[in-house]
Amino acid sequence: MAASSRSGISGKIWGLAAGIILVIAVYTAGWFYAASLLKEKTLAILGEQQRNGVTAECSDADYRGFPFRIGLFCSKVAIDDRDNGVAVTFGALRSAAQIYQPRHIVWELDGPAETRTSHGFTASSQWQNLQSSLITTLGGVERSSTVIKGLQTNIVSTQTQQTINLAVADTEAHLRQNGADLDAAITLKDMVLTSAGLPQTLPKFTAVADVTLAGKAAMLAGQDGGKGLYGTQGEMRQVGIDLGNGQLLSVSGPFSIDDEGRISGKLKLRVDKIAAWRDQLKANLPQAAPTIDTASKMLSALTGGGDSASLDLTLSRGKVLVGGFIAIGEIPPI
Repeated sequence: MAASSRSGISGKIWGLAAGIILVIAVYTAGWFYAASLLKEKTLAILGEQQRNGVTAECSDADYRGFPFRIGLFCSKVAIDDRDNGVAVTFGALRSAAQIYQPRHIVWELDGPAETRTSHGFTASSQWQNLQSSLITTLGGVERSSTVIKGLQTNIVSTQTQQTINLAVADTEAHLRQNGADLDAAITLKDMVLTSAGLPQTLPKFTAVADVTLAGKAAMLAGQDGGKGLYGTQGEMRQVGIDLGNGQLLSVSGPFSIDDEGRISGKLKLRVDKIAAWRDQLKANLPQAAPTIDTASKMLSALTGGGDSASLDLTLSRGKVLVGGFIAIGEIPPI
């Protein structure tokens, strides 16, 4: 009986071990099969964008992360949008998703990023760290969040050779589908903007944008047919810059962008700490001091001599009008 009992226990142990080995073998085969299908699907999706005039390349595409994660790795990423005349290259891409939560993807992207456009400028960007996360659906990306540390960008006009340098300590961008609409919130903290040969008009500041684009949720999934921002209508909840100490300039209101990239809208401009803005601009642009004084007095007069003011701006296909009839400038097509 004792020998028979030991034999039965031994058989159960061997059976359990065989079952574990079988499960591991099936799981391993399933992981590599899923990785193979995912790789083929990813490359197929990239290829499908050619119908929209966009080609994308993931050099040395490979899937890693066994056993509990699966992620796409590329040594280089390149995107060429022929219809809009934009080509961008990046460094290495690393991504991962947990096997038990495949809809949640985290990824990192290395610089530098090189951008060339047919609209007359090139840009080169580098950063210390770029991390992002995506929540996906069957129809593409549902929402995304991106954080960039130490962004440095150099923009050069190929027509005038004018150079603009942009440095941002911390960048946050949040995008999400809201029904058929696209919500976008972007913050650029401790931003410094300089241009060769021109005075620095502002000190370090924070730029913010909180916008909804009507009917543009498909942009987040790359399924808008390559139209981009053309033909867009939306709402600016806040777009502005903050110098700190309550020194804020912001714009809000509905807007639209036509098929030629010209902006129209009925907006509200608000300026807080008018005196501080006046002193700041006069210090950096002394040659424009009389004009700055006149503008600050006009703004202050709108509130009976106060230090904050708001006024209505009308954008008519790029032309900027105060009060609906006083032209003060023009915004070029995007």
